[in-house]
Amino acid sequence: MWNIDELLSALNIDWERLCGVFVYDSQAPMIFSSGLFLWLFAAFMLVYLLLRRPTTARLLFVTLFSYYFYYKSSGTYFFLLGLVTICDFFIARLMACTVAAGLRKAWVALSLFINLGLLCYFKYTNFLGEAFASLTGGTFTALDIFLPVGISFFTFQSLSYTIDVYRKEIEPLTNLLDYAFYVSFFPQLVAGPIVRARDFIPQIRRPLFVSKEMFGRGVFLIVGGLFKKAVISDYISVNFVERIFDNPTLYSGVENLMGVYGYALQIYCDFSGYSDMAIGIALLLGFRFNINFDSPYKSASITEFWRRWHISLSSWLRDYLYISLGGNRKGRIRQYVNLIITMFLGGLWHGASWNFVLWGVMHGVALAFHKCWMTLTGRKRGTQSHGIRRFFGILITFHFVCFCWIFFRNAEFSTSVDMLGQIFMQFHPQLFPQLLEGYWEVFALMGLGYMLHFVPDSWERACEKGVIRLPLLGKALLLILMIYVVIQMKSTEVQPFIYFQF
Repeated sequence: MWNIDELLSALNIDWERLCGVFVYDSQAPMIFSSGLFLWLFAAFMLVYLLLRRPTTARLLFVTLFSYYFYYKSSGTYFFLLGLVTICDFFIARLMACTVAAGLRKAWVALSLFINLGLLCYFKYTNFLGEAFASLTGGTFTALDIFLPVGISFFTFQSLSYTIDVYRKEIEPLTNLLDYAFYVSFFPQLVAGPIVRARDFIPQIRRPLFVSKEMFGRGVFLIVGGLFKKAVISDYISVNFVERIFDNPTLYSGVENLMGVYGYALQIYCDFSGYSDMAIGIALLLGFRFNINFDSPYKSASITEFWRRWHISLSSWLRDYLYISLGGNRKGRIRQYVNLIITMFLGGLWHGASWNFVLWGVMHGVALAFHKCWMTLTGRKRGTQSHGIRRFFGILITFHFVCFCWIFFRNAEFSTSVDMLGQIFMQFHPQLFPQLLEGYWEVFALMGLGYMLHFVPDSWERACEKGVIRLPLLGKALLLILMIYVVIQMKSTEVQPFIYFQF
């Protein structure tokens, strides 16, 4: 048997590297699919379960972990999260104590100014400066501004709270810790979904309870999300999609078209995979989030697509922007204009670049056209097409969305034109067998990804129920297996800092 001294001498620890792992690294921000997070989350769950009874201590622990998670994602900019939290908490409290309508408007305007001001400064200063310079014929030197991860999400989430308080749809919180917990809750902090206060706040002080159904569904979503994000999306992106989009003129039209299909799958698996992991992790912690992606490529119209794609964002834009602009209450023409403005700003929300603006405007025009078509044909809102009509509706909608993804992915308009030129003028379908042979792993994953996306909903529910019915050991083994696969694919991220000598 070894004594303590022999054990310590046998255990070699690179303390410098160990400390470096827990410090912010701008080259490797922490995300759910990183090896470090998987280990940290395991340790987090042990403490979380020990604190299941004392509610306040549990909320404080989760809030502190959430701030650390954000620090690992954006460094010292976690203070912005604290600034937004404190300001909006007290603004909501002041609105609750204010009767005068004008003063209430002033308070909500202050919340808008703080949140949108931070968002505009960090995300749009250089974009607006360059746009102004180009209009006036002047010059603009881009400022060295770091964009904090997730600032678009937590500012929108906090704004939904103050606007709902202003509209008297919810009562303001009286405990700052509860609000800090809501805004910073790490599963949805850096990449969504955008969780509404009305849905989340009632769950904060409930006794911690995770049913068998919640645990099983959480494991199902985490495993599925990891597979979509870390296996399908990351693999086809690095090994195929990026190569095509970086140099479209070096590839034939059929290769460019497959690159577009690959990007459509990649961006869906990336966004929805992360959302699934967020929803699954929240379930393991005893909290329920609404679904954020609902098989959007099954949509038979662009309107249906936006009911299925990034639902938390599209519903936020509808409730707080489109309706605030007047929605459909001021005539048909005004409704179409409001749709285009909403999607224009929705495109700009995705990034400070003209390609995102163009993408948003195209979707806005398509939404307006579809609304107009529904009016002309007399079809009622929410009417579902069936049979061959639905098949062609899905086909047309999917390819329109793919067409728009070209402009979303390419920062330069000329690159998008080059890609479309290759597709329509240099297609060369005879190269497809050679392409399939050279990239068979990529196409196998793409085929699997699209197959899983288009399977009937009943199949997915059956798989989910199957995971729920598994014994605890079976769920644990399934999760460990997927984590092992992810770590193997990301082995460079988890080099050991502790090793043994025997």
